[in-house]
Amino acid sequence: MKYRRLIVRKHGGPEVLEIAENELRLPRKDEVRIRILAASVSRPDVTARRGEALYSGTFLGQKLPFTPGYSVIGEVDAAGEGVTQAQPGERVGVLTVIGGYTEVLYWRADRLIPVPAALDPVLTVPLLLNYIVAYQVMHRVAKARPGEKALIIGASGGIGTALLQLGQLAGLEMYAIASQSKHAILTEYGATPINYRSQDFAEIIRQREPGGLDVVLDGMMRLEMMRRALALLRRGGRMVSFGEPASRSELVRILGLTLRASLSGSGKSLSLYGTSSYFLFDQKPYLEDWATLFRLLGEGKIKPVIAARFPILQAAAANALLESGQVTGNVVLVSPDLDTFL
Repeated sequence: MKYRRLIVRKHGGPEVLEIAENELRLPRKDEVRIRILAASVSRPDVTARRGEALYSGTFLGQKLPFTPGYSVIGEVDAAGEGVTQAQPGERVGVLTVIGGYTEVLYWRADRLIPVPAALDPVLTVPLLLNYIVAYQVMHRVAKARPGEKALIIGASGGIGTALLQLGQLAGLEMYAIASQSKHAILTEYGATPINYRSQDFAEIIRQREPGGLDVVLDGMMRLEMMRRALALLRRGGRMVSFGEPASRSELVRILGLTLRASLSGSGKSLSLYGTSSYFLFDQKPYLEDWATLFRLLGEGKIKPVIAARFPILQAAAANALLESGQVTGNVVLVSPDLDTFL
């Protein structure tokens, strides 16, 4: 029997994604075979496909061909020798980074994320990347507290809408930057919208918050905007930036800005966040936070915004939509027979 996946043989636009067939095999020792139910479509997928990754060690030197796809939800249908972490029939998530655009995934059993079977895979898969970033940026790095004043930069995408939901749940007073066409979603979650194309966000916030902001959560990582946002913080304010800089030279300047902020004596902090620690260091905080997010989803306290869903084999169209800049929320790939698993 065969299964299908998407592969990139050369870097480029969505059109370089090709469908390839592979023979189904038994999982190896300490490995499981997962039937994919849903996969996220995220900005790192685009970066990897284009061959433009700047600083992620996972992407640097990525050999062609490869299968993109940063995170998936699926059901274990076979377990290799020695596997104790999951058994056939159990629902799991995987932070793949590379490899998620596939009907079947083989993965090491010690890197599985337990997922409650009652949760909708389409709504759950954004929690593995976009919501874990939002949750950890807000609660583990910025340590936001109820009543604090926060600015969210890049508030309409998958991570941005997660920040809006989690910020509302945490009792933050939020300002949020996005284009005019996306302001409805910002106000839905209680944020004051700012149009970065036609409004001076720094001037608006200075007028409305003369005492300064407590928190800035920046998902764009553009140096000039970071400088201006950092100046809006009160003493003791915290800024956290995540995402992908425009160039390697800009990344170097951003690192310099981070160092200067730490040495300035202003009492302000600027931190950079990435998910690499999950792969390199301690998984425990991630597993704890995913469990919290699954609980919040099950209780109806959060609900990812799904802009569009495509069959897995239509990943090229899903990528084109994401790159169009018209997406509010998340784009998800789904198994053609997803309904049979629910």
